Amino acid sequence: MSTLDTLFERNRNWVNNKKEEDAEFFQKLAQGQSPKYLWIGCGDSRIPAEEILGLSAGEIFVHRNVANQVLSTDINARSVIEYALIHLKVKHVIICGHYGCGGVKAALSNEDLGETLNMWLKSIKEVFVENKAELSAITDEEAQQDRLVELNVLKQVERLLHTSSLQKAWKENPEPPVIHGCVVSLKTGLIKSLIEVEADEEKIEPIFRFQNIWK
Repeated sequence: MSTLDTLFERNRNWVNNKKEEDAEFFQKLAQGQSPKYLWIGCGDSRIPAEEILGLSAGEIFVHRNVANQVLSTDINARSVIEYALIHLKVKHVIICGHYGCGGVKAALSNEDLGETLNMWLKSIKEVFVENKAELSAITDEEAQQDRLVELNVLKQVERLLHTSSLQKAWKENPEPPVIHGCVVSLKTGLIKSLIEVEADEEKIEPIFRFQNIWK
């Protein structure tokens, strides 16, 4: 049996288990989605959003990339954010990093990882530079990486505030989304909350506010 045959067999078992739990599960799933949550997380294979949050299919909209970033140049992430906020009208956006992140560790090195990865990790290096005094004072390498993981999450929350999609959702959605910056520990499986931001125009730097949205 090939590797894919094994996976397909597991898929059939999963389908059968779901039907035993709820005979109409897939009929309901096919009718559409209305998730309350958007998850922006790391692409690390050890961080499955639904599993660590105890959610099922259809309950969370997910975007993942290396080191859970929200970059202005990433059309993929921005399209997910726009769709989730403007069309699905999710109630919560969770930006979640994780301790032991390979992307953050790589950003702390001076290794040439190839032009694409160098470009992608540059923004994390910039987070380091912005917080150089604090991070340089941490002598333990793992502790320094962990703190940069946290600071990186906080930077992505800040970047999300600068998007027109988030600002429109804050202004127009009946229930404006709350932004959560979190970190999960692979050693314990537990999620730590770093920041929670509720809708408030004043929390957006004036230069990043879109006047036509807030007028």
